[in-house]
Amino acid sequence: MMMRIASVVVAVLVAATPAAAQDTLGDVLTFLMTNQAVQTGDFERDRAAAQAARDVIARALLINLTSAPIAASSGGFLYRLNSELGTVQRASETFGTLFVERALPSGAGNVLFGATATTTSYRRLDGVDLDDGSFLTVANQFRDEARPFDTETLSMQLRASTLTMFASAGVTDSLDLGVVVPIVQVDLDGERVNVYRGSSFVQARANGTASGLADIALRAKYALVQSHAGNLAAVGELRLPTGDDKNLLGAGSTSWRAMAVASIERGAASLHANGGIARGGLSNETFFSGAVSVAVHRRATITGEVIWRDVTDLHGFVLASAPHPTVAGVDTFRLTNDVEGTTLFTGISGVKWNIAETLVLGGHVLWSMNDRGLTARLTPTVALEYSIR
Repeated sequence: MMMRIASVVVAVLVAATPAAAQDTLGDVLTFLMTNQAVQTGDFERDRAAAQAARDVIARALLINLTSAPIAASSGGFLYRLNSELGTVQRASETFGTLFVERALPSGAGNVLFGATATTTSYRRLDGVDLDDGSFLTVANQFRDEARPFDTETLSMQLRASTLTMFASAGVTDSLDLGVVVPIVQVDLDGERVNVYRGSSFVQARANGTASGLADIALRAKYALVQSHAGNLAAVGELRLPTGDDKNLLGAGSTSWRAMAVASIERGAASLHANGGIARGGLSNETFFSGAVSVAVHRRATITGEVIWRDVTDLHGFVLASAPHPTVAGVDTFRLTNDVEGTTLFTGISGVKWNIAETLVLGGHVLWSMNDRGLTARLTPTVALEYSIR
């Protein structure tokens, strides 16, 4: 037994390999995925598997940062001309939604400025913990043994902090135009550990930070129907590749999305439904979302929202086995891409509080309702909106 183990791998119990000077976060992630000690006898397959796993993680992070829904374009204060009274008055008793769009436009001459701040610590990838050392990347196992004798696992702490500034203006009573400017900081700290017959050592360790402008979004909303029975609108959005994709801050290419919006606003309560498609960027999408808003006080609105996204180019991963090319009776397990296409469910709840005149403070929490892609336990967000008329 000892002879055949020795023929597979020579345990190199040396000090941890430090990360060389890394240029980008993409380099850091590549270093962690490719610095392998487990001897498999197939360099090409190892490289392809490491690249596939690296792409899964990078794409999952970028999709969260660059193509996820952003704050709704309508602010808390919407105005309409009351033809019977001849004066402008508020069009809704609620202060609006968080991420789901409402069909009512802002109203001609109404300008909204706002900002949201959030920090997300990603703990799981497709249901596998990233920070507890259980993320297996490669292993060798004798077929007559129950467990691998040589493994490598990856642990990562991955955090993204985002400050998103947005503005929109009511060009007419039916048309709103807006812009969204996000600034992101991404922190990555990772460690790769080799375990050979119960003896473990750190194979690689690396960390990095990147910050800067992410992908800017330009938005337009046009009200198709405005009535007491309900409201319908069309929304278009263009996301520009202004973020550095090598540092995991941007998609690297332009994308667009088109969406239909329906709303019913009755006194202190409102219902909203969105549906649309996204094309370009990192992935094509089909998405649907819904929201309920209730004015529990003349200065406070609570909101619950659900977002469903079918992301065609977000991959999962599986451990695939293949016979070792030089040692009989040994199988090598490597990460590889799973089938394409992932459905993401997100739940959101929060409150908006009118703290002074047309100044609205918001606080809400996001959570993943399934285990696909990169997920965090909870993502708290603070938002501030100011309307000028």
